[in-house]
Amino acid sequence: MKYAITGGTGFVGRHLARRLAAAGHEVVLIARGLDRRDEALRGAPGISFVSGSTDDPDALSEALTGCDGVAHCAGINRELGRQTYRRVHVAGSRAVIEAARRSGVRKLVLLSFLRARPNCGSGYHESKWEAEEAVRHSSLNWTVLKCGVIYGRGDHMLEHLSRAFHSFPVFALVGLRDRQVRPVAVQDVARILEAALIDPRLSGRTIAVTGPERLALSEAVRRVAAVVGRKPLFVRAPVPFHYALAWVLERLMTVPLVSLAQVRILSEGMTEPVSELDPVPLDLLPSIPFDADSIQAGLPEPGGFRLTDLRCVAAREPAR
Repeated sequence: MKYAITGGTGFVGRHLARRLAAAGHEVVLIARGLDRRDEALRGAPGISFVSGSTDDPDALSEALTGCDGVAHCAGINRELGRQTYRRVHVAGSRAVIEAARRSGVRKLVLLSFLRARPNCGSGYHESKWEAEEAVRHSSLNWTVLKCGVIYGRGDHMLEHLSRAFHSFPVFALVGLRDRQVRPVAVQDVARILEAALIDPRLSGRTIAVTGPERLALSEAVRRVAAVVGRKPLFVRAPVPFHYALAWVLERLMTVPLVSLAQVRILSEGMTEPVSELDPVPLDLLPSIPFDADSIQAGLPEPGGFRLTDLRCVAAREPAR
């Protein structure tokens, strides 16, 4: 079988690509640019790369030709220039639907966010919801996966927590009250995405995907610090402080330590969807615990933030 993955060189896309290729499938990665964090992905057997924007149905139709299904994993957690939530999440999803229809692709799986919903005052949440609605109202055989916080090698959470612990003696927790999370390992997400492409049990369903353990956000952060081997001073800071910090960091850093959308996400908690969804079949339930072993497996090389993490410095770096 042949499957395409939008956002294919991103965090979740890379893990899904390797899983599908290992199972003997042909995989087409569709992305605006090749993520340099996994150079070996380009030469992996059974995997090819197509450069293209997900809001261009003509280019997408060509890339999807001959594919049996597409996993739509492309997304952003901050707006930058022309890459807005509406362009990437809404227009991008509509273009993928149209391209799949033109190319005769039978299956579309959308990777969305657990608490995406309309009319909540967050462009991230609302655009994710609008993308879901476009998929659900399409004529395709569809599945929507609404995931909570996903962690693993190459993610944002473990990488930025690790680098923050190596850089700063103090770490500010989001909000004066603790929120709960259910971290889900990227391996579990990739396994469910693969099943959604293949297993007819998941057709026409919107499914919540969360990890097996419910814990306080502060406890999750402390577990990471313990595995990293750092003991920062943890302090609580009000949500408005974090919004202000995120606003500054989005303008200073190439990949901000925290974005405005992430502050909203963390301030709400991530354990339950906002409405009743279809259950994950028992044999597909996420099972990897958020423990020292899984955290260690997902950590980057030890080290703190560098000057090249600043946009003004990165812009002067020679192209490679």
